[in-house]
Amino acid sequence: MKRTSVKFGTSGWRAVLCDDFTFENVRLVTQAIADHLAAAAAGSDAPSILVGYDTRFLGERFARLSCEVLAGNGIAAALCSRDAPTPVLSFDILRHGRSGAINFTASHNPPEWNGIKFSPAWGGPALPETTADIEGRANARMESGEYRSLPFEDALAQGLVTVHDPRPAYLDRLRELVDFDAIRAAGLRLALDPLFGTGRGYLDTLLAEAGCRVTTIHGAPDPLFGGRPPEPSESHIPELVETVRADRSFHLGLATDGDADRFGIVDAGGRFLEPNYFLALLFDYLVRDRSFPGGVARSVATTHLIDAVARDLGRPVHETPVGFKFIGDLIRRGEVALGGEESAGLSIRGHVPEKDGILACCLAAEMVARRGKPLFQQLEELYGRVGRTLTCRVNLPLTPAQETALAGKLVSPPASFDGRAVVGAVTLDGHKFLLDGGAWVLVRKSGTEPVVRLYVEAGDEESLSRLTEASRTWILAQGKEHA
Repeated sequence: MKRTSVKFGTSGWRAVLCDDFTFENVRLVTQAIADHLAAAAAGSDAPSILVGYDTRFLGERFARLSCEVLAGNGIAAALCSRDAPTPVLSFDILRHGRSGAINFTASHNPPEWNGIKFSPAWGGPALPETTADIEGRANARMESGEYRSLPFEDALAQGLVTVHDPRPAYLDRLRELVDFDAIRAAGLRLALDPLFGTGRGYLDTLLAEAGCRVTTIHGAPDPLFGGRPPEPSESHIPELVETVRADRSFHLGLATDGDADRFGIVDAGGRFLEPNYFLALLFDYLVRDRSFPGGVARSVATTHLIDAVARDLGRPVHETPVGFKFIGDLIRRGEVALGGEESAGLSIRGHVPEKDGILACCLAAEMVARRGKPLFQQLEELYGRVGRTLTCRVNLPLTPAQETALAGKLVSPPASFDGRAVVGAVTLDGHKFLLDGGAWVLVRKSGTEPVVRLYVEAGDEESLSRLTEASRTWILAQGKEHA
């Protein structure tokens, strides 16, 4: 039998179906989670786990197998009655005081992938010490091939497995967090795209209930996701963009990814709004219009437009490594009004310490409703107050020689990029070069593939283009050329 090496990354263990993501390996990884829970629960109440899944192939079957292993270890499991969004599971953990959740999802990854994400009792993504423990136990189980299991029907009969619907309580919570009265009064027309994923029956239900005229595309579950990764980036939602562009009566187009923890926003007229800019807009809105207390948390790769807004508002900024678990930790402690990352993830004070694309889309509708202006008009007004900031991200595949050369160059980085002096550096996650005039460049190597993620920010289009090209040239050069 093929032995799999399990690696828990930022959002759990992900692998290709029928290759490493198999029934047997799912049982073994679940056993490792059960071992972790047993060790953590020593001397306290028996663990209780929520088990969920998205719309990928065999999601419910994998979830049932996981419940069987949990039951075999004497751990009570609540199985979601249908595919469920990641933030819904997070909310349910906190509402019921559960020991955590196992979620079968590969989020926005292509359809041939699936994954196991473990969320602990505090409701956010597991922190590194937790994933390291589970990873070690999982690899030991892969070597032994041993797990404990109880047939699903027997587990049901013994009360170790129950079927649970987390949807109603979550919808009630969003009705408390979002100003649906303002949305109702504005009479918005909205196009929605759940990308064949778990967001259906959530965002559309809430906004139709608020009196919006809703048009939904890709609203049926499809494990192939229409042939594209279920990621709400501009390149993956062309039908939504075209729907809003073709009919000027739409106020917004709103999308969620496969497990509804990420968002995509198309403004009136069909203009895609980059998540970076929406985060800055939303932080400004939450403080100015809704009097939220606290600062803001952003990942090292996320726009400094947020910092400019924070300075204008007199609020602190918390910079974190990439991975929402670090932001979620600040949210659960009540230190920030908003936490977000450039890859379209956010949550707010008083809500779950996990990304929530459904909430993000509802808040976008609320901002348009209460301010009575398209989001890009709001962005231009924000630029007028705090200054313009433009940002981009580029993925750069590397040859082995380029990888080796880059490692050497990062030990002795350049003194300038495109003539802009390096005035500071952040090595929290990758290498971030702070440049004269407020621009910056972040070089962050992927941990799973020979790709470098290049993030660049500047104050105007020409500077952004020049700086991006200079940074790209420096990364790909195999010599010691400076930028």
